[in-house]
Amino acid sequence: MQGLLARKIGQTEIFDDQGVQVHVTVLQVGPCVVVQRKNAARDGYEAVQLGFEEQKESRLTKPEQGHFKKQGVSPRRVLREFRLDPGEDLKAGDSLTVSIFDGVSHVDVIGLTKGKGFQGVVRRHGMMGGGAAHGSMMHRRIGAIGNRTWPARVFKNKRMPGHMGNVRMTVQNLKVAQVRLEDNVLLVRGAVPGPVGALLVVRKALKKTAKAATKS
Repeated sequence: MQGLLARKIGQTEIFDDQGVQVHVTVLQVGPCVVVQRKNAARDGYEAVQLGFEEQKESRLTKPEQGHFKKQGVSPRRVLREFRLDPGEDLKAGDSLTVSIFDGVSHVDVIGLTKGKGFQGVVRRHGMMGGGAAHGSMMHRRIGAIGNRTWPARVFKNKRMPGHMGNVRMTVQNLKVAQVRLEDNVLLVRGAVPGPVGALLVVRKALKKTAKAATKS
C-alpha cells in the first residue's frame, strides 16, 4: 500500500535520538477502511477505494448510501482510490492505519495550499511595485504588460493579478520523525500544504523508493 488519507493536526517541536530539537508537523493518518476493491479483470487495474472519517448516513445521497451498504461498510466522509503494490491483496472492510509507514524513512504529502483570494502582483509574484512618493499613482500596480501596436496582445503566462493559493501541491521527501502507532499519528520534519484540519494524502516517497530499488 502506497499511501493513506490524513488530517493536518498542527506543528510542534520534539527532540530526536541525539537530543536535537527539531520542528515537525503532526498528521492524523487513518484509520482508513477499504470500501471497494478494484481488480485488473473487471476494472483494468489493481486498486482500492479507501474511506476516511465516519459520516452520518442521513448526510449521504441515496446512491452513496447504496454504495456503502453493498460493500458492507459504515458510511465515510471522504473516498479516495490508491493503487496497490504488486502481490498485495485487500478486501472490503479491511482497516489500514499509520502502521504502513512503520520503518519508512521519507514520505510525500499532497494537499491544497491555503487560499489567499485575489491578490496583486506585489504579493502574488513578489514584484517590487512603483515609486513610493506622493503622486506616483503606481505604488503597487503591475505597470506595462506589452499591449501596444506590437504585439497588440498580452502574451500567455504573463504574471498578472489573480487568485492566489488553493492549488494542489506535493511536498516530496519529508523525513519521518516518529510513527506513533497507538495514536495513529505521524510526525514529519518540515511543513505540509494547507491550514490546520486540511485533508491530505500521505504516501511513501516515490523518488526515495525508486532510488533504493535502483541501488538494490
